[in-house]
Amino acid sequence: MKGEVKLGILGGGQLGRMLIQAGLDFNIYTLVLDPDENAPCKDVCHEFFVGSFRDFDTVYEFGKNCDILTIEIEHVNADALEKLEQEGVKVYPDARTVRTIQDKGLQKEFYKKHAIPTADFRILKDAEELKANTDFLPAFQKLRREGYDGRGVTRLQSEADLSKGFTEPSVLEKLVDFEKEISVIVARNANGQVTAFPVVELSFHPEHNLVDSLFAPANVPYKLQRLAIEIATRVIESFDMVGILAVEMFLTKDGQILVNEVAPRPHNSGHHTIKANYTSQYEQHLRAILNLPLGSTDIQSAAVMLNLLGEPGYDGEAKYEGLQEALAVPGVYIHLYGKKYTRAARKMGHITVLGTDLQEAQQRAESIRNIIKVIA
Repeated sequence: MKGEVKLGILGGGQLGRMLIQAGLDFNIYTLVLDPDENAPCKDVCHEFFVGSFRDFDTVYEFGKNCDILTIEIEHVNADALEKLEQEGVKVYPDARTVRTIQDKGLQKEFYKKHAIPTADFRILKDAEELKANTDFLPAFQKLRREGYDGRGVTRLQSEADLSKGFTEPSVLEKLVDFEKEISVIVARNANGQVTAFPVVELSFHPEHNLVDSLFAPANVPYKLQRLAIEIATRVIESFDMVGILAVEMFLTKDGQILVNEVAPRPHNSGHHTIKANYTSQYEQHLRAILNLPLGSTDIQSAAVMLNLLGEPGYDGEAKYEGLQEALAVPGVYIHLYGKKYTRAARKMGHITVLGTDLQEAQQRAESIRNIIKVIA
């Protein structure tokens, strides 16, 4: 790695912030583009630009100043990424991968083409096509574009639920009778080296349809853990992607593993790696896009990660309760995202709880789960 690398990041949220924190050890010069003038990255990067990462000209002009361009959110202008690639900027993930993953319909068809196991699905254009496919219910209907953190997803149990359906282009995905939701984060560098983090088990918030907590390592038989890692590796190699890829999967009650969705960036299901693994997902992403040898993904400690969400009924400048009490518990580490304002269910930080084994980590996590609150 020669000299100082100028790394551009599209998106200035908490994922970018943690990526920058890891990048300090590599002497990386970071530039960030985000529409929010108070974005979490604002005070930790070298240069911060307020602008839309969806706008072609804005992304193109921003990217021209970078040696390498990466993302911390998928909803970016892929046409601008493609033009920058053609002009010699290293773009990871590349425009082709971003385009596929931005569209859940293309994503599902990609899995089918590459024999990657996934739930049965149908592609719908509009409300009329939804009405014509009621034989496929119960199913989840997902907007093809713009879904994020549970938005753009609705469960349709029967014909009686059609009024809840989307009228825009969507994917109808057969309801899977799953036992657990799991995730594997894989990384690949330009030399083709691939590493995978151990499987984690996800628990979702009952109301907001986003990750509430995770357990690492997952309580899943070894044979199924190996299968999940093999599938995740096949996905990143099929994309021919450089960087880090989070692969969310269902473990069905009859022992199948089905890919649900992927994210071509650091992910909520890898936050614990900052404290629990030899290499964090953020350092691994940097190693991958800089084409350095990938780090060890082995765990140093069992961990539980709790998302710290804004409390219901509060909307305004964020205040934190219970930090002192929680930090008095051994093995508890708090990561706040630097977001100025809170609102109900907004991701404001996360807590990593370590233990000598998963049971100890879970007991400690339960003892502090309701202590820390984000209010206004």
